[in-house]
Amino acid sequence: MKTIAVSCGDINGIGLEILLKAHPLIASKVNLIYCVHFELLEQASELLQIPLPSDLTPSQCYAPSSPPPPILAGQITQESGRYSFESFILGCKLCENHQAQMLCTLPIHKQAWNLAGIPYLGHTQALSDRYKTEAIMMLGCEKMFVALFSDHIPLSKVSSLIQSKRIYDFLMRLYHLFPQEKYCILGVNPHCGDGGIIGEEDQEIQKAISQANQALQKCIFYGPYPSDCAFIPSKRKEFRVWVAMYHDVGLAPLKALYFDESINVSLGLPILRSSVDHGVAFDIAYQGKAQIESYLNAISFLK
Repeated sequence: MKTIAVSCGDINGIGLEILLKAHPLIASKVNLIYCVHFELLEQASELLQIPLPSDLTPSQCYAPSSPPPPILAGQITQESGRYSFESFILGCKLCENHQAQMLCTLPIHKQAWNLAGIPYLGHTQALSDRYKTEAIMMLGCEKMFVALFSDHIPLSKVSSLIQSKRIYDFLMRLYHLFPQEKYCILGVNPHCGDGGIIGEEDQEIQKAISQANQALQKCIFYGPYPSDCAFIPSKRKEFRVWVAMYHDVGLAPLKALYFDESINVSLGLPILRSSVDHGVAFDIAYQGKAQIESYLNAISFLK
């Protein structure tokens, strides 16, 4: 069986609830190393009134270097931010040392990381810096995956990145990392610019698509398609993977359709990492309401 390291995420959110609920469903299928103090799982079990699984033992827990902070349900704290980052880095090290083959991350809170002095906007940026290569952020499920040409940057900076060489390089990397028969490439302006009347960025996208197809000697990349009609039912029958030029234009339809199912995957790194595609859900933390389907899919993608 594969060994998967699981970082605990922000302990004030729903991460530990998901971990405890899902453990009985996956423990017989993969070897799990939880990057968390066992006593935190015991506390979460008590708070949630969820029995601690009998086969979940201290030997499966590798503790971060910091002492466990108190669980403060739904609160943004420096301590929980620091602890979630150390749990994540421990998971990376376990993969690097070949104690685990893959890493699954539970949700962190970006503001808590900021309070703790962590200089990253999230897991993907931290992974790209650690491994000195730009990870491709891809989210989705079996029915639909969306790869992001740009992810956690201000919208005001997107246009300057829309250059044919950059997009060509991205498309070729994506094809080799996640090969498909065809990809739907989204435009960036309304109506894909209407031939330059509403912006010229889409012409750069078209040039990159043509160059990539020429390099592959077959038509793999299609578009650019206007984003407002790229996810209509007929397109969802035709395509399985979309490429969005920026974050929300691709993820809004994905989450509207498959919020509970979708996962987050980092492509192009020395380690394989997947994650749930949702946040810490502080509003329902320790109320027993957390759904586990995204986490189960993230584990399934890895194994």
